[in-house]
Amino acid sequence: MDIVLDAKRFKGRSRAHAYLKEALRLPDYYGKNLDALYDCLGDIGEETVVVVPEVIQKKEYLGEYGKTMLRVFKDAAAQNEMLKVVFKEAPKK
Repeated sequence: MDIVLDAKRFKGRSRAHAYLKEALRLPDYYGKNLDALYDCLGDIGEETVVVVPEVIQKKEYLGEYGKTMLRVFKDAAAQNEMLKVVFKEAPKK
């Protein structure tokens, strides 16, 4: 399964987590924080590719929280062989 995340949906932490719950089909008990995201990504049991926009680390999106979120995706992919994360660079202007 391939999931391409939409950068526009990462404006604000609560919106980002609500979007991730929907886009990644996370369980109802998803805690909407980075620890819960890591745990749920680790539980993915089928081959899944998630394309994550690097732009979420910019100030107008999630800033430092976005940088940490990118690291969570990277770390989860390193631990779960069923998960592959591809980081998509922002288009050049």
